[in-house]
Amino acid sequence: MALWRGSAYAGFLALAVGCVFLLEPELPGSALRSLWSSLRLGPAPGLPGPASPEGRLAAAWDALIVRPARRWRRVAVGVNACVDVVLSGVKLLQALGLSPGNGKDHAILHSRNDLEEAFVHFMEKGAAAERFFSDKEAFHDIARIASEFPGAQHYVGGNAALMGQKFAASSDLKVLLCGPVGPKLHELLDDNVFVPPESLQKEDEFHLILEYQTGEEWDQLKAPHANRFIFSHDLSNGAMNMLEVFVSSLEEFQPDLVVLSGLHMMEGQSKELQKKRLLEVVTSISDIPTGVPIHLELASMTNRELMSSIVHQVFPAVTSLGLNEQELLFLSQSASGPHSSLSSWSGVPDVGMVSDILFWILKEHGRTQSRASDLTRIHFHTLVYHILATVDGHWDNQLAAVAAGARVAGTQACATETIDASRVSLQAPREFTTSHSEAGSRIILDPNEPVVEWHREGISFHFTPVLVCKDPVRTVGLGDAISAEGLFYSEAYPH
Repeated sequence: MALWRGSAYAGFLALAVGCVFLLEPELPGSALRSLWSSLRLGPAPGLPGPASPEGRLAAAWDALIVRPARRWRRVAVGVNACVDVVLSGVKLLQALGLSPGNGKDHAILHSRNDLEEAFVHFMEKGAAAERFFSDKEAFHDIARIASEFPGAQHYVGGNAALMGQKFAASSDLKVLLCGPVGPKLHELLDDNVFVPPESLQKEDEFHLILEYQTGEEWDQLKAPHANRFIFSHDLSNGAMNMLEVFVSSLEEFQPDLVVLSGLHMMEGQSKELQKKRLLEVVTSISDIPTGVPIHLELASMTNRELMSSIVHQVFPAVTSLGLNEQELLFLSQSASGPHSSLSSWSGVPDVGMVSDILFWILKEHGRTQSRASDLTRIHFHTLVYHILATVDGHWDNQLAAVAAGARVAGTQACATETIDASRVSLQAPREFTTSHSEAGSRIILDPNEPVVEWHREGISFHFTPVLVCKDPVRTVGLGDAISAEGLFYSEAYPH
């Protein structure tokens, strides 16, 4: 009987501890473990929240993320901006009277039929894609139906506008945005974003983002992964029409940081126009006062010749780069860099290989004693980790910057103010080598010290994992938020 009573008491007290945790989820894990131990109920179970690797990592970030001594006051961003219309791809195509046939990729969409074939082609692979729709009238008709569709959501779109929005979230920063800004986009922009009158236009540039979920079906078609298909008839951004307005606005605005994006939009232009525009980009950048850092945000591209031209012509004229794993490998393939024989990453991009490519970019195209290039910083981001690579002597506070960029990936994807340890997971490699082209160091990841630093021939690397949102609310524009946050916490040495 006494034994039964003892078991019952233990069970009751264990239930009480569980209730305490449910009612007071913010109670420190150490307090719960102490309570459990005092009841002599055996070893404490694994507790979620602060005691988990995710909770410990988030707490370590919070201690590391400090504002730099010298902060940006005025940031100018340009030149691509649009309205993203996000909705179900299957439902829109059904509303357009289309049904799924054989999938077929089209480099350019000329009709609704091309749209249906391309959408099917990528949905059955579960792969993301972006295409230009050549027929202006047909596109505007589809865009009108999409915009008015029940459940369609309108967001700020375009790398420049998205980064401007992120910077504007800090009330002590003045933000200038130059890009094709129509009435709907102007309405969506933060009040802290100033748009010069020359950037305003009568009509918005719409990008239609057709989403589909993992396992979603359309007749016989079934998506293996959740993803999105994007298309537009975007001439203003494609021709970088606002470049001259952007540069001419800088003299009056006097920024201490310039952010440039939209070069990938030129893929829809002829070779001749691409060459002419790139030359104008470099000339325009050279007019920006010396000492003002220029960050270039890259985006998805398929034209190797254009990418190679950007590497050789534009990289030496900018100070900082932001890019993801697809853009990094494509860049290496286009300019004959390390590991360029890889056709694609297999799963999580190998840290040592990524590090080798970042090192090569800064060694071959960045600032050295014998080269006049301005490039001294690269912020690389992929789903499960980030790396900041910098040429020594030019940047400070990069430990905080890489941690801040990774933290915002977890909060924005989950739509939370702070990291919710129960909604994210640590998926970064727990062990990795820092290089494959030379004898790299072996690193073992510790959630309590989440930023790892290593050095190679005058270049410093800062690595941190990302806490990946288990059930993301929205991922469009996440890379732009990451790059903006990393820059926000960065400090450039004056030269």
